[in-house]
This record gives sequence, C-alpha cells and structure tokens, in this order.
Amino acid sequence: MLNVSTSHNTLQMTFGIKAVLVGLVALIVVSVVILAYVPPVSRDALIHHLALPKLYLKHGGIYEIPAAQFSYYPMNLDLLYMIPLYFGNDIIPKYIHFVFALLTAIFIFRYLRCRLDDVYALLGVVLFLSLPVIVKLSITVYVDLGLTFFSAAALFYLFKWMNNNYTLKHLLVSAVWCGLCLGTKYNGLIVFFLLTLFVILIFAKSSENIVNKQSKAIGFGVTFMLVALIVFSPWAIKNYIWTGNPVYPLYDSWFNSKKTEAGNPKAAEKTADPFENSRTDVNLSSGDWGHFTTRKIVFKEKWWEIILIPIRIFFQGKDDNPQYFDGKLNPLLFVLPILAFLRIKKNSLEVRNEKKVLISFSVLIILYAFVQTDMRIRYISPAIPPLVVLSMFGLNDLMIILRNRFSGNTRKIGLAAVCLSVSILLCLNALYLFHQFRYVSPLNFISGRVARDAYIEQYRPEYAAIQFANKEVPDNGIILGIFVGGRSYYSNREMVFDFKKFLLDTFQQNFSAEQVTANLSDAGITHLIVRYDLFNQWAENNFDDNQQKNMAQLFNTHMDLVFSKGGHGVFQLRTI
Repeated sequence: MLNVSTSHNTLQMTFGIKAVLVGLVALIVVSVVILAYVPPVSRDALIHHLALPKLYLKHGGIYEIPAAQFSYYPMNLDLLYMIPLYFGNDIIPKYIHFVFALLTAIFIFRYLRCRLDDVYALLGVVLFLSLPVIVKLSITVYVDLGLTFFSAAALFYLFKWMNNNYTLKHLLVSAVWCGLCLGTKYNGLIVFFLLTLFVILIFAKSSENIVNKQSKAIGFGVTFMLVALIVFSPWAIKNYIWTGNPVYPLYDSWFNSKKTEAGNPKAAEKTADPFENSRTDVNLSSGDWGHFTTRKIVFKEKWWEIILIPIRIFFQGKDDNPQYFDGKLNPLLFVLPILAFLRIKKNSLEVRNEKKVLISFSVLIILYAFVQTDMRIRYISPAIPPLVVLSMFGLNDLMIILRNRFSGNTRKIGLAAVCLSVSILLCLNALYLFHQFRYVSPLNFISGRVARDAYIEQYRPEYAAIQFANKEVPDNGIILGIFVGGRSYYSNREMVFDFKKFLLDTFQQNFSAEQVTANLSDAGITHLIVRYDLFNQWAENNFDDNQQKNMAQLFNTHMDLVFSKGGHGVFQLRTI
C-alpha cells in the first residue's frame, strides 16, 4: 500500500513538473510572438535579408549586384522572406525565422524523450528557446535559426543512420538537411565538412564486421558529400556563372587567381562604406590586423583572455558589443555538458557514440569560429542544439549520481541544490526576456501609441532622412549614402555607398570640388544622405587642411542641404 501511494505521489509530481514546463514553453512562445510584432530595425535585415529580396521583387527576379558582396551569399531563407514582402508585410519574416527555432526545439524534444524522458525533453526545449541568443534571433530577420535547424536535423538523422544498420535512406535525408544548411549561410560549410568526416569515421570505427569496411566508409562519405552539394548547387552554379567562383567571395584566390581586381566584383565591395560592418557604425577592426590583433589593440585584452574566448562566450556575452561577442548564452551550456561524461561507461553503446559526436561537433564548431573570425555568438549557432542535448544528459547523470551515492538528508539537500542552481541560471534567461520587452517596447507599437514611422526612427536615426528622400527625390534619382551603414531597405530610391571612390580617392588626388561634383553627376547621383558625426571624424582623419577646404567647398557651393534630422542630412547636388 505504501509503494502504491509513493508511486502515485511521484506521478503527480512528474505531471506537475511537466505542466510547469509546458507553461514555460507557451510563455516563451507568446513572448517572442509579441516581441517580434514590430517593424524590422536590425542592421543585417536592413542591408541584406530584407533589402535584397525587396530589390529582387522590384527587379522581377534574382540579379547580380556586384557592389553588394553579401548578394553572392546563399539565400534559402531570404527567398522565403520574399513571399510576405510581395504582399507588403515585413514583420512576418521574423515569424518565419522563429519557426526554425520551434522546429529545432521539436527535434531536441523528440531526441531527449527517446533517450531520457518527457521531463528532460521539455526542460531541454525551455533551455533552448529561452537562451538569450535564440530569443534575440527569434525576433530578428536573420537566417541563423535556419542554419541551426538544418544542421541539427542533419546531425539527428546521422544518428538514425548510425543506429539503423547504416541504412542509405537515413544518410540521404541527413545529407539533404546538410545541403539546405549550406544553402542558408556559408557558415554551413564547416557543418558540411564535419558531418562528411563524421560519416566516414563513424562507419570505419563501427563494430560491424564488414568486408572492405574502409572503402565503404569512404563511399558513404562521398555519397553524403555529393547529395549535400547537389542540394546546394543552385547557389554554387549562380555564383560560378557570375564570378567563376561557386562559393564567392570565399576562397576567391583559389578560383580566380589570375583575375585582376578591376575585373572582380570584390573590388567594388572593397570600396563600400568602411563602417558598414559594424552594428554601431564604428569599424573596430582592420582587415590587415586580424581579429586577434584587433582584440589586443582595440579591446586591450591580454593573451590569456583571448585564448579563453571559447569559454568566455558562455559567461560574458552582451548584445551589440563586439568585445563580448554580440550575444548571450548561458553558463549551463558550459557546465552541464561536461557532466554528461561522468557516467559514460554505464551508457549504452549508442548513447556513448552519440555523446562523442555531439561534443566533438560542438567543440569543433566553436574552435573554428574562434580561429577564423572575430567571435560572435550567432556564428556558433549550429553548436547550440548539441550543447542543449548534452546539458540534459549531464543534468540527468548528476541527479543519478546524487541518488545512488547519497541517502537521507544529504541526498535531499544535494538534489535541491542542483534544482535550485539550474533554476537560478534559467532565471538569467527570464531576465533577458524581460529586458527585451523594455528595449523593444512592442506594446507601445501594438497599442498604437507609437506609429510605425516614429517607432523605426527611435532605433534608426537615418530613417527620417530616408523617408524625406522617398518623397522628394525623383524616381530616377540615385542617393549616395555616407556612414548610414548600408541600410537601404527603407529607401524606395536607388542607394549606393561607394563614397570612398567619389570622395576619399578623389580628394586625396587633389581633385577640385567642381571635378568631384562632375564625377557624382556623371554617375547619376543626385542626392547625398550623410551622418554628420562620423563623416566629420572621417574627414579629419583622412584629409589635410587643403583637402578639407575643398570638401567644405563641395558641400557649401555645389550642394544644398534640403533636410536635416537625427544627426543626418539630405544634400541635393546643384545642376552644373
């Protein structure tokens, strides 16, 4: 009778925990839906993920834009964003992006429910969806959540291949997901290389006694690689036709070693707005330095701080701060995966192999991002689902150790301490979500207290100048944007950002104001939109006194200031 009562109490407790976790998932989803229901103001959305689809719709199809290097990137998700843009809605793309987070959460839930139980599966979903970087991406028109989903799907189907006698069906499905990952963002290349390598190693080291095992392992790897490349091939073919490089602009020296810079679209990109690559419009790095040197010189970081970046990302992340990786994770993703290997010898062979693949994949993704580029949290997004899964394995193993090695009050205190610690660290995610409501202020927009134009202008001070240009600049006019970060989405007039060519090079060659005006006019440029503070700083750093006088003459004699607001001005060239 006592056992029946205890079992009943346990079932009630489990049901209560599940209900709480389901409620948390619902709360997170509702919160993201509300937060996303505002006009897009994020940098990459306005220069890339919405701006290019808008141009393609206006043009009637995909076309080459040599001055925009990112137009050569794969764009699986961007094509999806074209659908709501066609109907005049630029908020739905955020929900499309968020759907990929939900799909990833479903994969995590299904895997953990199979390997552990419903409670850990739901807790994994809560941890994943509430991670600050996932919340931030879920309310933003980026593509990283698509990359995360496709890489996770490829990885989980690789497990199905491992555990189902290496059936070709599961390998092909995994390869298709990997190809979609490649077609979403070039970061998918590392996923492609790692998974291809894993296919070969997994089969070669399997316990199966198969004739010509090594040859078959290579055959599986080649099959995986070819299928993934076929799925990715439309983007590769497009780039090869346009540039001679299927993964342009990556590895261009390999494919176009004899091409002169003048004949390479990359030459145009090099002359674009040098402040375009920073969310804060301040270019903190130099292409000649490398990101490690940049951190040492600009951020004043010591060598040991730089070496510890792969660990620091779990503890020091901050949004919109490149020094702290422009995003936030949670310490749980660092601590709990380590605990997943405390009892690995007691796991089944399948689980042991899966844990090894999960940790290897995660570590290699993080190290690759660390070595190749200045670290951003979203660059390691494919590693997040594996780390969430390992976190649940680690938490489960820790709870088992406490139950098996301790008894009485000691066990109760230990279990309570673990639950409390996990809850506190999850509260960090809740605090971030609350902060997003304060920063994004969706209720002001949804309620109508703040109109659309006013809302956008709060976050994008150049918006007022662009809106003025939309009304006053002729349809065939061309605007030269100077230190507006390349954010052209809200402009209904053609915008170019190559002011280095028109201003820096010409004035440094001692061209007169009249010659510069003629060059602008010959290029069809009728107006300029200028951010004052950065432009003045740039002019002081790049021109001597005589060149600055010529610059002043250009603006005072050959242009009229027709609009000014928010630190930005619209200048109209006078007819020559």
